[in-house]
Amino acid sequence: MARNQENGKMSREEAGRLGGEATSKNHDKEFYQEIGRKGGEATAESHDKEFYQEIGRKGGEATAESHDKEFYKEIGRKGGQN
Repeated sequence: MARNQENGKMSREEAGRLGGEATSKNHDKEFYQEIGRKGGEATAESHDKEFYQEIGRKGGEATAESHDKEFYKEIGRKGGQN
């Protein structure tokens, strides 16, 4: 265990890592899928349509800033093949 040299206490990051490792030993893939599903339901219930429109708009702006016209032509072409 990594301990803080100043006070002998475990860091928050180390405690989280150890807790995550212990949890992963005790639970299977279905456990994580179930808690992910429940988290998604809770999030969806706590936000309205405008919230999702706004985060979609922001994501689109960020994507547009990081790619050029050729990028969009290429993904459009690939999408048209499916």
